[in-house]
Amino acid sequence: MSQIRLFPRNKSFQEIIPLPASKSESNRALIINALAGGALSNVSNLAEARDTQTMIRLLSENGEVADVLDAGTTMRFLTAYFAVKGQKKKMTGTPRMCERPIGILVDALRVLGADITYLNKEGYPPMQLNGFSYAGNRNLSIRGDVSSQFISAILMLAPLLPDGLELTITGSLGSKPYVEMTLAQMKHFGIQAEADWNKAVINIPAQSYQVNPFAVESDWSGASYWYSMVALSPFEDASLELLGLKENSLQGDSAIQHIMAEMGVKSTYTGRGFLLTKCEAKPSLAWDFTDCPDLAQTICVVATAKNIHLTLTGIESLKVKETDRVLALQQELKKIGGNLVEVEPCLKYELSGALTMHEQVAPEFETYDDHRMAMAFAPLGLLSEIVIHEPGVVAKSYPSFWSHVDKILDSKE
Repeated sequence: MSQIRLFPRNKSFQEIIPLPASKSESNRALIINALAGGALSNVSNLAEARDTQTMIRLLSENGEVADVLDAGTTMRFLTAYFAVKGQKKKMTGTPRMCERPIGILVDALRVLGADITYLNKEGYPPMQLNGFSYAGNRNLSIRGDVSSQFISAILMLAPLLPDGLELTITGSLGSKPYVEMTLAQMKHFGIQAEADWNKAVINIPAQSYQVNPFAVESDWSGASYWYSMVALSPFEDASLELLGLKENSLQGDSAIQHIMAEMGVKSTYTGRGFLLTKCEAKPSLAWDFTDCPDLAQTICVVATAKNIHLTLTGIESLKVKETDRVLALQQELKKIGGNLVEVEPCLKYELSGALTMHEQVAPEFETYDDHRMAMAFAPLGLLSEIVIHEPGVVAKSYPSFWSHVDKILDSKE
């Protein structure tokens, strides 16, 4: 479908949402399990996300070309995996995927012994992997301020290197919880590592992965959109229970609990997930999204809708995601009265403006081939009729999203 039209219902909701599994945990578990030599059945509750399904497919194929489509995590993790395995592969993806930089990871893999050739633009896919010959370099430095996925990709292959690896992270480390997630999942599969965060050094001796069953947690990124639903509901008794979330999660986006506590949503752990209920919102919020950049779109929409003045830092990486998410937000928030302004180049942004939505004219939101744009703006349908263009983009991370939205909103294709 080319668009979906969402309508508010004149009644409250108390629903249970069976969240999808985390693609962040799924994709790491798939790589680590493969490095351990485990069967696919060893990992349970795998994400329905297209990114994860693409990972599963490419790990099982023996072809000469690995087309990751638009899956950034899949591109980065599989490039490292296939490289250390010495497989000869052409790594490619969608046109947008081939605009997303990968040079930092490729440079690191080359230092370790990978033979990788760019097939078009230097520093970007597509690439040709030509094999691996260990170069004897146990010490490696890598930048931490572009993508934590580069670091995670290197960490997962480190135990297989003959001398192990001492990895030094230079510059600031963005999305640190995702690196910690990687190390925690490696530990589950038997790997010992030492991380000295003060020195930004991670030491991993040479060792073997052990096959251990692993169950993937539900997705906190996906949970964020349901926090928005409760925050924006005009009914004080609105509530949602989100299933499958852990009280002590490895996922950086579990920070949504703390952010939304400031924006009008209380979280209560139920033993099987979290119950979300309404509470009083504060008039302003300042948040550093360095460790949870995927939450920024969700928070910006809620802040605009509730007239909360928002100060954002740590969103530099949004410019090289599925789209330039900062620009996309600036364009779409204007349609509801939001004004997102860069006040310190690439460092600090301010969002202000009062919500303007008119029942006579339904605002239409573009999604920029970005799943998170579609899901971040959908909760506005609680306030007024809206139109989301190209809603199928949610298949990247949350294919069942619109069927779950039907519990809360009316819709028409």
